[in-house]
Amino acid sequence: MEVDRRAFLASIGGVGALSALSHEDKAEELEHYMEHMLDDLISERDGTEKVLYMPDGEAIALRELEQEAPRAPRGTGSLFMPRAREFAPMSDKPDLVEFFQKRFWPANHVLQSATYALETGQPERTIFACLMHDVVLNLIKVDHGWWGAQLIEPYVEERISWGIRYHAPLRFYPDESVGYEYPEMYNRIFGHDYVPEPYIREAYEFARDHRYYMEARLITLNDTYAFDAEKQVSLDPFIDIIGRNFKQPKEGLGFDNSPVAHMWRTIAHPNRPL
Repeated sequence: MEVDRRAFLASIGGVGALSALSHEDKAEELEHYMEHMLDDLISERDGTEKVLYMPDGEAIALRELEQEAPRAPRGTGSLFMPRAREFAPMSDKPDLVEFFQKRFWPANHVLQSATYALETGQPERTIFACLMHDVVLNLIKVDHGWWGAQLIEPYVEERISWGIRYHAPLRFYPDESVGYEYPEMYNRIFGHDYVPEPYIREAYEFARDHRYYMEARLITLNDTYAFDAEKQVSLDPFIDIIGRNFKQPKEGLGFDNSPVAHMWRTIAHPNRPL
């Protein structure tokens, strides 16, 4: 998927706005721009619009919702986008599939990432990690690897959440052993190499020497191939994988008194004042 540099710069307010961003902000802004671009291209290909589902089941174009109110802060996800309409209601005991359908959708990027991992014969835990690695972006974008790992940690094998936590700092460090190169697009868009903040560099160095290093590296590798506007993807191939790799609480996500239940409740009900 090709990114038009001028269009990207216009989306954030031009070269002046770009110069005010840190290296980390630039890299994150570009990735989120690419995810939205992917959704738009797939909607155009299929003759459909990106939609969110309302409480009565009506599908409202995301474009229409975005026009109803100003842009939310860059660090927040679409769940906190100013909107006049309610979210589709969740069931009393929501499971992960329901969250995909009602809060994480359209999820093209993570579905493509997991599909590529599936097609290339990756271990099932890696496939599931690829499916989950960016879903937290609907809630928050800042340090999303850490947030994403925390969101699922009580319900998955340790290596899955560990890989999701450290895929973020590993994105900007090449590894020739698996064919992962420094993203050329960053040089093309920004005109220079990404310079990580010290805590990101430290996280990379820690992960590089960890026994689970390859868990995170494989997510970054599959992440690279997950921006294809021609790719047909679906959640269906992953239903059984979810069942085998995610310990769904019988009380429903958000109601099991786990250390992260509040995060799932926030995603389910972002409009609640308390």
